[in-house]
Amino acid sequence: MRSILSTIAATSISIALSAQSNYPSPEFSNEVYWYRKDSSKVMRLEKGTSKMETKTKMGGMGGAENGYLIDGEKSTVRLKEGNNLSFVFSSGAAASTQSNPSADSTMRANGIDPSIMQGMNSMNDPTNMITLYKVESGKGERKVLLMKSPGMLPFGSKKIKSSDKMGFSVKKVKEGYWELVIDKKLSSGEYVFVMTSMSAMGMATGGATLFAFGID
Repeated sequence: MRSILSTIAATSISIALSAQSNYPSPEFSNEVYWYRKDSSKVMRLEKGTSKMETKTKMGGMGGAENGYLIDGEKSTVRLKEGNNLSFVFSSGAAASTQSNPSADSTMRANGIDPSIMQGMNSMNDPTNMITLYKVESGKGERKVLLMKSPGMLPFGSKKIKSSDKMGFSVKKVKEGYWELVIDKKLSSGEYVFVMTSMSAMGMATGGATLFAFGID
């Protein structure tokens, strides 16, 4: 019985390692790449940075809007398909997720539950800070509109608006490496992954890193 269980375990590990090896290694960490499943290659997206900006019209009487801006009406990265799209993100972390008995014992001796630390690591998952938007394009720029609030009638609009969020599912391939699988077909237009900063400076300024692409 022990031999059978050992064989099953070894086979499972072999299959997992084989699946991981099919994923390409991005040149740069902490960036979103388009993942071409047909060739197992990745393509770098248009990268930019932006601080959250707030604009008002007529001193606020015409409404206000806040969000992120990226130069140019169209991304330099063009994708010809909008169905079954996947992207990958690597944080560069290579630490093992296996439990360390010695470290666990030390934490328990100090009254710390090791499972709490694992939960904190999950909260630090960088994909929790990434959101995909379909953006507005025009007047030489693309705009991730977080909120556009109406002003006083008849000067402002009647509705609160925002850019459409596009859903995606996250598949953890290995420690520090994730696949972002888009849930629905993306229609033609401009899209931006917004990765917000968790640093003190980034949180204070609303800074974000943007990864843009377009669907033709």
